[in-house]
Amino acid sequence: MRIDTKNLILVGLFSALIGIGAFIKIPVPFVPFTLQFLFTTLAGLLLGPKNGGISVIIYIFIGLMGLPIFASGGGIGYIFNPTFGYLIGFVVGSYLTGKIAFAKKNPSFKRLICACFLGLLSVYICGMIYYYFITKFYFNSPIGIWSLFLYCFVLPVPGDIVICFLSAVIAKRMPPIIRKDL
Repeated sequence: MRIDTKNLILVGLFSALIGIGAFIKIPVPFVPFTLQFLFTTLAGLLLGPKNGGISVIIYIFIGLMGLPIFASGGGIGYIFNPTFGYLIGFVVGSYLTGKIAFAKKNPSFKRLICACFLGLLSVYICGMIYYYFITKFYFNSPIGIWSLFLYCFVLPVPGDIVICFLSAVIAKRMPPIIRKDL
């Protein structure tokens, strides 16, 4: 796999932006609302599926190495945090968003919105499944399906819906120089 200097810089930039987004948060019970989703979605929309996914993987790798750049800290033990599944979902979501958006040379706003919402759906599916299994099998304190749906989807999703629209607007208006030759 070969990556040129421009894309290497953009991948690094988005990894840093995702880390910054973790510190911009609104406390919501169980799953904090952060701006990580904004930057992971934009990574997919602007960098494409491969580079967008790589930027999220680098962010996760740095956090697991011990740098406290996740919403609630860092280190290898973070994999036992019930919200770690959302980080896994960010990789899937960024890749999926980029794959759908980059299926066309000049994607329409409608395509970008659909890509964002399908990426959002994948983030929540990964996050909620992981949350359920960690609380049930690791903490031995299972959460009910209704409580899981309420606290891990209903409460945090309105902000992420706004982020989907914002991401699509930004991706549609970004200078073509960023997407050139990706």
